[in-house]
Amino acid sequence: MALADLRHKLSYEDYVHFPDDGQRHEILDGEHYVTPAPFLRHQRISMRLTVRLLPFIEQNDLGELFVAPSDVLLSAHDILQPDLFYVSKQRAKIVTEKNVQGAPDLVIEILSPGTRRIDEGIKLDRYERLGVEEYWMLYPDLNTARIYRRNGNRFVLIAELSAAAGDVLTTPLLPGLEIPLAEIFA
Repeated sequence: MALADLRHKLSYEDYVHFPDDGQRHEILDGEHYVTPAPFLRHQRISMRLTVRLLPFIEQNDLGELFVAPSDVLLSAHDILQPDLFYVSKQRAKIVTEKNVQGAPDLVIEILSPGTRRIDEGIKLDRYERLGVEEYWMLYPDLNTARIYRRNGNRFVLIAELSAAAGDVLTTPLLPGLEIPLAEIFA
């Protein structure tokens, strides 16, 4: 038996004992990750997305939008707090009083220097492996976005968008939604 096999993978039972210290605590494939509170530009982008997504989702009765910190239990060893995430009305049963138990339809992460490696690496892998339908990565330093969409068991990079090019965020998960990237990164 290899040493890695002896390692204790953390779970939700461990997660609930993490300190409430203003930092983001997540468990990815059984490992504990801690990131500091995001910068203000990150929060502005998150707010602009929320202001555009929430009314659209509610007016069209499509499901629910959540913002960090909200717990998503993707698996027994994957507990995350995405910046924003959407759960469709058809999948509402995964939403409980305390958390979401399963893969959201859409996950949005706003990358920062401290989270970029995790968001582009292990989070992309976990979201792909554990059933997220679509994953948006927004890059505030470049005013760009990468959109990954599920194709079978894999994510496919379907778009690399830029505010400078006048590109617009859309998704088949929210038919009719159009959000100019320039407005989000203003």
